[in-house]
This record gives sequence, C-alpha cells and structure tokens, in this order.
Amino acid sequence: MQRRNFLTRSALGATAATALAAPAIAQSARPDIRWRLASSYPKSLDTIYGAVDMMCKRVGELTGGRFRISLHAAGELLPALQVLDGVQNGTIEAGHSASYFYIGKDPAFGFGTALPFGMGTRAQNAWMYVGGGIELLNEFYANYGVTAMPVGNTGAQMAGWYRKEIKTVADFNGLKMRVGGLAGKVLAKLGVVAQQLPPGDLYQALEKGVIDAAEFVGPADDEHLSLNKVAKYYYYPGWWEGSATLSLFINQKALNALPAEYKAVLKIAAAEANQWSTAKYDATNPAALRRLISNGAQLKRFSPEILQACYKANQQFMTEMIDTSPAFKKIHAPWSKFRDEYVLWSQFSEMPFDSLMATGRKG
Repeated sequence: MQRRNFLTRSALGATAATALAAPAIAQSARPDIRWRLASSYPKSLDTIYGAVDMMCKRVGELTGGRFRISLHAAGELLPALQVLDGVQNGTIEAGHSASYFYIGKDPAFGFGTALPFGMGTRAQNAWMYVGGGIELLNEFYANYGVTAMPVGNTGAQMAGWYRKEIKTVADFNGLKMRVGGLAGKVLAKLGVVAQQLPPGDLYQALEKGVIDAAEFVGPADDEHLSLNKVAKYYYYPGWWEGSATLSLFINQKALNALPAEYKAVLKIAAAEANQWSTAKYDATNPAALRRLISNGAQLKRFSPEILQACYKANQQFMTEMIDTSPAFKKIHAPWSKFRDEYVLWSQFSEMPFDSLMATGRKG
C-alpha cells in the first residue's frame, strides 16, 4: 500500500514538474535579441514618436523581454534625414521615418507616405493592408535591402504656416517653404523654392527668415513645435497629404534572422501603433486648433483658383514621374485605380455623412 502511494505521489510530482517546466523551456527557447531603432522625429512629438515608442514597448511585453528594441530620437544615432541609409547599410536594425524623405533616391518612395491629391486615412490604410500596397512597396524597397510596415498615420493634414497671406497663385512665386515629399516638386512649378528640413529645425528656420513658410502635420504637432509663434497664417486644406503614413524600415538581413514568432509580434505591434496614432491625432487636434486660434493664429482656406492651379501642376508632375521612373509607374497604376474607386464609394458613405454632420444637423 505504501509502495503504491509512493509511486502515485512520484508520478504526480513528475507530471507537475513537467507542466511547470514546459513554459520555462518554451521561454528559454526564445533567443535574446537587441535592436537599435533610430527615429527621424524628436521626442516632443508625442504622437508620431509616441507611436513607435509604444510599438517598441509592446514588442518587449509580447516576448517576455526577450526581444528588445531601444528607440533613439532624431540626431541621437543618425541625422533625421539619414535614417533609411542607416537601416540600409546595417548601422541600425530599424528606423522610423517618412518614406518621402528619400524621394531623391527614387520618386517611388513617395507612395510609402503620401502623394499630392492622394488618399485619405481610411483609403490609405485600406490600400496598404488589403489593396496590396505593403506588398508593392516592399517589392520596391527590396532594391535597397530593407522592408517596411506602417507604424503611424497622421490623418488629413493642414497646409502649413505662412508669414504672409497667399491670396493668389502669384504669391507662391519665390516663396521659400519647407514642404515634405513630392509636394515640393509640384509647388516648384508654381514658383515655390521648396526645402526639405527635419521637424526640429522648422521653428528656427522660420524665426531667422531662412524660410517663409513651413508645413508639418496639424494642430497638435504644430503647437508642440511652436510654429504659430513665428508665422501667423495657418492654411488648409493640405492637399499634398490627405493622410501620411509613417514607416518602420527594417534591415532585410536583420528581419530574416528573427524567429517567426518575433516577426509576427513586430507586425502586430506596428499595426497597433498605426491605429493608435490616428486615434490620438483625432482626439487631440480639435482642442489644439482652438488653442492656436485663441493665441493669434489666423485660419485661412486656399481659394478655388489656387487649388485648381495646384491640381493642374500635380497632374503634369505625375505624368513626368511616370515617364522617368519605372518603379513609380509600376506602383502608380494600381495605386491610382484604388484611390479613384475609393473616392467613388466615399461619395455615398463618408462624404455625405460628414457633410450632414457639419452642415445639416441644425436643419
């Protein structure tokens, strides 16, 4: 009897020990991996930078601390506009940036962030995740030894801060303006002297008269950068960025070396950050806009004549890019088809509802 009890207890003990040991074995099977991630943005931008910070923390949480990504603000590891180069050459494993900072390499980099007269946030995310956008972009990025995934979206943007009013198309002539991506090329056709400056340099550049105007994102971020203190005319709509995707660039060799589980975690964490950032902007921009106006900002809308001139210049520019960049041409065809289909659908869904809420509720 005692022998049977002893054997029973031993068997139960062994089973319990095995059960307890199983998670530990699984945990220890996860390799310890450390990555460095450089951002093109300063810490003061609590949504753009905050989204990728959240992503890094989530990766650590979901892997029990085995996969850690240390995040570094603009200038700590690399200059803001050289993040992609650092990822490409393996100086860092990953980078957080706007792909259109690198249109000097190929104009097709613009698709990863935004094209003028392009897509709104819902359409952009639909194209990226379901419409083949991520796959098309990563096929292109493979030429540079990197892959990418969305890790933030600003929503529709404002058209920036100006030290003088823009009443006619002629007022663009000779205007020195910080403007991101391909919009600078389009505005150059109207006489703008476009410049690409990192966000952290905009206040000083406006204050010293290096530039006459600067666009960045929208009220919440523009308030953080204090742009209203050095230029008072705040224009809309930001036709060059109906939305703007921020990218997590990853060195392809570093990604290939990750276990499948870590790759999945990275994808999940980035998608969560992408959704959170848009929600954060939608929650904080209204109050920020009220504060900016109460502190002296003058809200201005571009005239129909100006918008039509910009649209015409953009159509000419798109044709030029299609003719000069095979990569741009390849992505533009499905991209433009997706955009046009979404615009058609939105005329019966989002647009009439938004119009109703903006103008018809009081009727």
